[in-house]
Formats: sequence, C-alpha cells, structure tokens
Amino acid sequence: MTATDLSTSTVSERTAAHIATTERYAAHNYHPLPVVLAQGEGAWVVDVDGRRYLDCLAGYSALNFGHSNERLVAVAREQLGRLTLTSRAFFNDQLGGFAESLARLTGKDMVLPMNSGAEAVETAIKVSRKWGYEVKGVPAGQASIVTMEGNFHGRTTTIVSFSDDEVATSGYAPFTSGFRRAAYGDIASVAAAIDDTTVAVLFEPIQGEGGVVMPPEGFLRDLRALCTERNVLMVADEIQSGLARSGRTFACDHEDVVPDIYVMGKALGGGIYPVSAIAADHEVMDVITPGSHGSTFGGNPLAAAIGTEVVAMLEEGTFQARAAEIGTQIEAGFRPLVGRGLVDVRVRGAWAGIDIDPALMTGRQMSEALMARGILAKDTHGSTVRFAPPLVASDDDIALLVNAVTEILTAG
Repeated sequence: MTATDLSTSTVSERTAAHIATTERYAAHNYHPLPVVLAQGEGAWVVDVDGRRYLDCLAGYSALNFGHSNERLVAVAREQLGRLTLTSRAFFNDQLGGFAESLARLTGKDMVLPMNSGAEAVETAIKVSRKWGYEVKGVPAGQASIVTMEGNFHGRTTTIVSFSDDEVATSGYAPFTSGFRRAAYGDIASVAAAIDDTTVAVLFEPIQGEGGVVMPPEGFLRDLRALCTERNVLMVADEIQSGLARSGRTFACDHEDVVPDIYVMGKALGGGIYPVSAIAADHEVMDVITPGSHGSTFGGNPLAAAIGTEVVAMLEEGTFQARAAEIGTQIEAGFRPLVGRGLVDVRVRGAWAGIDIDPALMTGRQMSEALMARGILAKDTHGSTVRFAPPLVASDDDIALLVNAVTEILTAG
C-alpha cells in the first residue's frame, strides 16, 4: 500500500455521517481525529472512502503484530467455531496451555488472566496488598504502594487515585487511599517514599502516555535492588512497553531486571480480543484463593487461544528484532530534527516520542498534518506526539513517516 495525499481533501458525506452518529450516541471520552476506519492489513488501514493510511499508533501498542495478522486471525476463527466462554466455574481446554506458555515467557510460576489492562493493574494492586498482609506482615488496613509521578495505568477509580493527570482526576473524588507518588527515575525519591507499610512499587519501565519517557540508565537495576532490600514487590506495568514493542520481550529486559509481578495487556490479545494478565511466583500468587478475585471473561477459551499464539510468536524473537531495527531507523531520521522544530526525541525500539517546539505547533496540529499525508498518529500532552507503528511495518513505511514529519517541521 502507498499513502494517499489528503492535503487538499475534505471530509466526505459518508465520513461526516459516521462521525455524527458516533458523537450523538457514544460518550465523548475521546477526541479522535476525523477519520473513520473500516479495514486494516499489516501496518495499513483503510477508511470508509477507500483512503489508505499508515497506522503509526497501533492501538496504543495493542496491534504490535499488525492488523488482521494471519496467524492470529486463523486461531481466533478456529476457536470461535468451537467454544468462546465457559466462565471460570469450569475448566476449559485452552486456559491451561495459555497459562503454561505465558508463565514460561515471563519466567514466573503462575499467571492470573483478566481482560483489560486496567483490570490487570487492579489485580496487581490487590495481590500486592494481600501479599503484604499475609506474607510481609503489614498491619491490617495499612498497606501502601509507591507509584510514579507522570504515571498512566488506566482510568478506574482506584487507578486515578494515584494519577497526577488533572483531566483523568477532576470530578472523580473521593479517591482510594494507600498510595504515595515518587519522582520517576529518581531512586532516592522512591527510597524516601518506602516505609514499613509499603508492599509494592508500581511503575512503567517506559511511560508511554507521557510521550515515551524513559528513566535514567540504571534506574531499573537500582529499583530492583531497593525492592529486594526493603522486602517490597517490584511491579512492572508492561502493558504498553512489553511484548516486543521496545525491541526486547519486556522493557525491563534492557537492564536485565526481573520484577516480582509482570502486568501485561494490549498486545497479549493481538489486537483481536481484550486479553490481560499478571505473572508472579508462588510466594506472591498463592495469596489468591477461590472467590477472592475473578472475572467472568478472564481466561475464556477464545482469549486463551489467541494469547497462546501470541506467546508462540514472541518466543520466535523475530518481532523483538524487527522492533529494534525500526527504532534504529526512526532514531536516525528524527534525531537531526532536534533544533529544527523538535525540542527532544526519545526512541526505544519501535516506540518514539517527539516534543515539538510549542511555538511551532501543538501535537494535535502535527497529528492532523500527518493525517493529511496519509499517516495516523496521536498527540498525548501539549506538543508531544508518540509513534508506535506495528512491528510488521517495512523500511519504506518508516521512511514515509520520517519524511512526513521532516516535511511538516521544515515547511515554509
């Protein structure tokens, strides 16, 4: 596929009708670009008018393996014709294999499957607290968890309780207690926030929503040592950063660090179905007992079948290698733009964040300019835009992205 030049086009009646219906009947909890997508293949999507776009958001990393991945679609279709849901009231023939394969991928003893990423984070919070009471011996009702400034772990009431994003928190109080924020990447700040009631440190190895923000080199290793020393669970939210996005299976792998709990989602469902999970060893996971946590759809046969195939694809290592290659190409293309419209560039694997000179344009304006050139990306905060193309994107696809950003920043 090739990009379509949309610089002189207008929104069609068909597109306008779809947008109007959505805006009329769907709650306005997002501010999408004015494009209505109808199909996708690999790194490309097509709108209702037949225009093609390079997808450089990939469903916030849910589509690491591309749209309509043949292997994943085949597995999903086969399972759809057999069995999709039993609830956990019964065993099913897919969950055991999925749990075994994901445990092997993470190097952990057990997994607890859920559906959305936010549910997985909530699960990690519950497990950490119960571990604190039953294993560490924290007095009842006093468990605390250290989180990071600038974090994004979801938007449930408990999760936004430790967010510093005013948009996500305004109007939703009272919030859940038991959380303290430390400065991201500052090990001294984290250490100061830990006391005898602390059961876990919850963090993102790379803060995706913040614009692909990475901590200083060595922070993850220092955090691992600190958590071990203070008998605190190290809980890594790898929902966006994990499963090959950063060029390694997990972003923690870049510092050879293994957390006590992995939190996973998004790409675990291959962009086809919502699948999430946490993984931990027996000492941590055994605090979960029948009835203490659950989900009607968590671990259902369809989710488990897709998740098993995702793990099989990751075990081949080709997607991790391709992400690293994409990162090298993006870095080479964007780095020379610093001082020529960009204030900063951050790249880790097939994941990049750019900070545009706010005097030049906002992130939204950059996203709209890219859309006019047949490329879909999304701003995050102010003049920051992040890019996360599917890991099946070609060199030509990435060159298209780099050239478009260059043209927009240097035009006129």
